[in-house]
Amino acid sequence: MVELTKIYTRGGDAGETSLGSGDRVAKHDLRVAAYGTVDEANAVIGLVRLHTGDAPDTDAMLRRIQNDLFDLGADLCTPEGNARTARKSDGALRIVAQQVERIEQEIDAINEDLEPLKSFILPGGTSAAAQLHLARTVVRRAERLMTELAKDQEINSNALKYINRLSDHLFVLARTVNDGGKADILWEPGQTRG
Repeated sequence: MVELTKIYTRGGDAGETSLGSGDRVAKHDLRVAAYGTVDEANAVIGLVRLHTGDAPDTDAMLRRIQNDLFDLGADLCTPEGNARTARKSDGALRIVAQQVERIEQEIDAINEDLEPLKSFILPGGTSAAAQLHLARTVVRRAERLMTELAKDQEINSNALKYINRLSDHLFVLARTVNDGGKADILWEPGQTRG
């Protein structure tokens, strides 16, 4: 378990931060942007959970996802495959296949009870659904950053799979909290063209 006794360190005052490997990088480094965006998605899911107290199964799923997102942030902040940092990264926390499989099983179970879509969905409906759609878009941004990072640096393949599945999970969950899809707001192509 992590113990934080002092919140500020002054170590980042010059625009740099430390990775899990101990390497110092700019705060705008692509790796930092990726795990920072994962953290942002986690915060949005925290907002969603303000509305899921009466749905214990949904709330429990979201709590597990929040925990997974901290695991993902830890995974991303400790680079793989670098000889200089290999010793420190050997014991790094990594997203594992079981986390990807669990989220796939949850997607399948959730989607089983939903009517097939006949149009794209506009973000909205209930407060929880709207915030799940926001979380989904933040997750997609994190995925874009992670795939960009993966062009030049080694990234855990399970981390990439997890983030890709997570946006799908949040999408079907948004439909579920929108009264099983009945409160979904469907896109009507060209409706506003006059």
